[in-house]
Amino acid sequence: MSAQPILETHSVGARARAWGVHVFTLLGLPLAFVAAVGLAQGDARLFFGAMWTTAFIDSVDGTLARKARVKQVVPQFDGALLDNIIDFLTFVFLPVLALPALGLLPGNWIWWAILPLMASGYQFCQATAKTDESFIGFPSYWNVVVIYLYVLDSPPWFSAVLLSVFALLVFIPTHYLYPSRTRWLRPLTLGLGAIWSVGLIVMCVDPSSTWAETLAWVSLYFPAYYFVMSFIHDRRIRSGAYVIE
Repeated sequence: MSAQPILETHSVGARARAWGVHVFTLLGLPLAFVAAVGLAQGDARLFFGAMWTTAFIDSVDGTLARKARVKQVVPQFDGALLDNIIDFLTFVFLPVLALPALGLLPGNWIWWAILPLMASGYQFCQATAKTDESFIGFPSYWNVVVIYLYVLDSPPWFSAVLLSVFALLVFIPTHYLYPSRTRWLRPLTLGLGAIWSVGLIVMCVDPSSTWAETLAWVSLYFPAYYFVMSFIHDRRIRSGAYVIE
């Protein structure tokens, strides 16, 4: 008689913590609905506020999931799939929908919004879209792109060009920093990123104000840092200088 597999049992507290993390992640769905309502009502403040609340949840739920060992404790529930669904809604679809809804791509310019939508659809289905150290290809940070285009009141032609460039970068297999995973410069990246995130949250309070525009210009220090360090990170990996343990 063959031996029966031993099923790992977990305490009620462990299961409660694991399910609590999934519920925390699940909050991204009602927030996505609130963001959609904001777009329907032309309320940029409501839209960006909901979007950046979901971004905050996304930035911490992975760490919480690892601490709660959700994959081992509740293996029947695919938290990664839930996370991907919410990420596509809040990092891609709703920000892209905001381009025409908030007047960033008016009239015939609206069709340029298809580019990031299609590029990210491709990226989300790539098994090699991320590693333990990097994003491969430009990450789908369309929520970041949209808030800058809105606050800085970018003309449609500039928005279309920028969207085209970033959509193209999705297909170029460059290693981009994965802030929570890339070990190289991680404390510096997380520190600068935390300050930058606070600035963007403040911008959401009144994204149409002149002070938000000033803050947006100042906060561009982090996207500049991110791109420069990502390309250096890519060169180090390709040259073999970056050893992955």
